[in-house]
Amino acid sequence: MNTYKKGNPKDLYPKPPFPRQSQDPPGITSAMEPRPDHGEESYIGCDTLIGKVAIITGGDSGIGKAVAIAMAREGADVVISYKDDIEDEDAFDTRDWVTRSGRTALLFKGNIRNEVLCKRIVDETVARFGKIDILVNNAAYQMSYDRVEDISEEEWNKTFQVNMSAMFYFVKYAKKHMRPGSSIINTTSVNAYNPNPSLLPYAATKGAIQNFTSSLAQMFLQDGSGIRVNAVAPGPVWTPLIPSTIPDHENFGEDTPMGRPGQPAEIAPVYIFLASDAASYVSGATIPATGGRATI
Repeated sequence: MNTYKKGNPKDLYPKPPFPRQSQDPPGITSAMEPRPDHGEESYIGCDTLIGKVAIITGGDSGIGKAVAIAMAREGADVVISYKDDIEDEDAFDTRDWVTRSGRTALLFKGNIRNEVLCKRIVDETVARFGKIDILVNNAAYQMSYDRVEDISEEEWNKTFQVNMSAMFYFVKYAKKHMRPGSSIINTTSVNAYNPNPSLLPYAATKGAIQNFTSSLAQMFLQDGSGIRVNAVAPGPVWTPLIPSTIPDHENFGEDTPMGRPGQPAEIAPVYIFLASDAASYVSGATIPATGGRATI
């Protein structure tokens, strides 16, 4: 069982206003106030992923970190992709939590806009473990803009390369190493349904991920590979990306029906379900975790 907090969900975690705490992207967890909860002290596994191997992009912090911790405690070995030296602190901490669970953690640092790097991560994962059972395409980039004229070609392309192209690269190279019953889980967003105009490039990629997920799910069932493809659509979640990219982060999440942002620990169990055999009849689905925001 999972020893999560109990009670009115509106009152389980801190609510805004939060202290102003601007960081440079991509941000680090140790500089955040309040500190995000990744399930370090609360998640107790049930052996649902024993013997499986998972690749998690953006697994150093935020939702990816919580998913890595949860999957390790469910019995999976975890491969974590992250980008910059500044994220070493978070990545090493995630690795420590995984190894404390008795599982193996591999770290890969680099820019997944590079197709060659994505292939290398897949190839080295297979060389080490012989297979891939779970692919979590979670890494994302965002910046806020008030005017479309302020968005450069470079910024637009960078957002799509990180959020969409890397996802395609990982699927392209991982597929042949994934056996029937394996699971691909893509992180989309509530922005796919209710886009924030200040996050125009980011929101556009999240809508594209919805379509990508649905198309892949049908393709992989039709071609007999038996790989399930689903997505998770988080609402506002308190991660290092927020104080480093959202100007008014002091009020982040207050406009949800719950009146607060989600914590990574509250999102990770959705990924565990989709990765597990319990979700054997679920493919092409998107599961919202939005703090009550409508996604229809």
